[in-house]
Amino acid sequence: MTNSVTPAELKKLLHDGGEMALLDVREDGQFGEGHLLYANPCAYSHMEARVGERVPRKSTRLVLVDGGDGIADKAAKRLGELGYTDISILEGGVDGWAAAGYVIFKGVNVPCKAFGEVVEHQANTPRIPPEDLVAMTEKGEKHVILDGRTPAEFNRMNIPGGISVPNGELVYRVHDFAPDADTTVVVNCAGRTRSIIGAQTLINAGLPNKIVALKGGTMGWTLSGFELENGATRRYGTLSDEAKEVALERAGAIQEKLGIEAVSIDTVQEWQADSERTLFLLDVRSAEEFAEGHMPGSAHAPGGQLVQATDQWAATLGARIVLLDDENNVRAVMTAHWLKQMGWDVSVLAGGVLPHANETGTPKAPVLGIDQLDFPTVTADELESSLANDSAIAVDTDVSWLYRDEHLPGAVWGIRARAEELAANLPKGKQVVLYSEHETRAWLLAIDLAELIDDPIAILRGGRENWRAEGRALEGSPNVPADSEQLDFLFFVHDRHDGNEQAMRDYLEWEEGLPAQIEQDGDARYEIFMP
Repeated sequence: MTNSVTPAELKKLLHDGGEMALLDVREDGQFGEGHLLYANPCAYSHMEARVGERVPRKSTRLVLVDGGDGIADKAAKRLGELGYTDISILEGGVDGWAAAGYVIFKGVNVPCKAFGEVVEHQANTPRIPPEDLVAMTEKGEKHVILDGRTPAEFNRMNIPGGISVPNGELVYRVHDFAPDADTTVVVNCAGRTRSIIGAQTLINAGLPNKIVALKGGTMGWTLSGFELENGATRRYGTLSDEAKEVALERAGAIQEKLGIEAVSIDTVQEWQADSERTLFLLDVRSAEEFAEGHMPGSAHAPGGQLVQATDQWAATLGARIVLLDDENNVRAVMTAHWLKQMGWDVSVLAGGVLPHANETGTPKAPVLGIDQLDFPTVTADELESSLANDSAIAVDTDVSWLYRDEHLPGAVWGIRARAEELAANLPKGKQVVLYSEHETRAWLLAIDLAELIDDPIAILRGGRENWRAEGRALEGSPNVPADSEQLDFLFFVHDRHDGNEQAMRDYLEWEEGLPAQIEQDGDARYEIFMP
């Protein structure tokens, strides 16, 4: 029988120093509308695709959070079947937490975004509005604009003249872009967090230049009436010897000042064998470097993104983290210096990962238990024939916005979190064929649906991806499912990328309000380093 914890008991657990993973098993849209600070988004609809990487040790203490609707009970049952042994459920779910007088946070990646805001408040990170940057350009003042986001984000939209240098690369690469101290370095992202963290990274590293964050990032630029550039591919190139030398000196000073430990491969292997403590091996290099060769058991987590969204890789609070880099360890040290301030037990691998990087490619996160499922599959030809003679019904199990965009003709939409509702509305006497873009969500929904209906269940082989590749018909439904049914879609995060200026203002205001919530909540583990 699964244990339960009261909000007051969970509050104590968060401060007892032990390892714990707080998993919010509601859908992503529900999570974004309100959750506990350290809750990790692990939606039941694809829980097995997230939990294996984020909570790799199955004896980890788990606390599940839902909306008081029984989803946590389903998740607990499934996690128990997968071998997790210490599972509790928060009484009353998110509403119970709020009713007990505790803080609820809106949005995603909140521990990291709130951290960025707290850093700005405490360090008084310099910033300039878009108008000042335009004036600098018009006056011919010496400056460089470095975009701290991912290369893909930069390519989609960027500040004109900017260069893609993700935050994790900044200290490593900045000397090649600003070798003279009289060059102002402007760091931007889409909003606030990575602008702040990027600029403060360079300040902490002792760069002699004037360093500023672009206020509001690309959203602030748009709200000020300026045009963004689209499709740019400018990015950092080969590291010069001089830049490497300067970066090593700066990172070395940070490592010494913060006491960031460099551990041997022998120590790492001992930690890997430790059944009482979780270890995350996170490779902070570029995607290309990781694919060329990485250490078995490691995950690719580029440094800038790891600081921006640590919860995408690690859900176990109190775990060890070892960062992997090349032999210079500049990126690892600078990433570690932020993770340590966020409260993580973090170190870097001495000598770098290259001597141990004997795997290639980019491995996918494990989907726990999927290889043990035994549902039949059907080909696209077989499904098309069955749909034509009305002997089958297709069910799209993917995220709602993908269903709206395109789905198999006549397919209905249903997600695992609402399996009972789906089962009640399916026609009787037909084969039920589940599909998603790449099959995973279909297989997972099949587990629950098989307990609710007697009709045969099958999985579309190759999913919608294969159906589309074969040139078969697809259709859209812009208003189905209705907005109110989109449990998996967080509108205020999405709409800011879709040209909605009010959504941009709301988002920036939300970020700026996080420090007050952090202070009220009292659970944050931050300890800000002042240069």
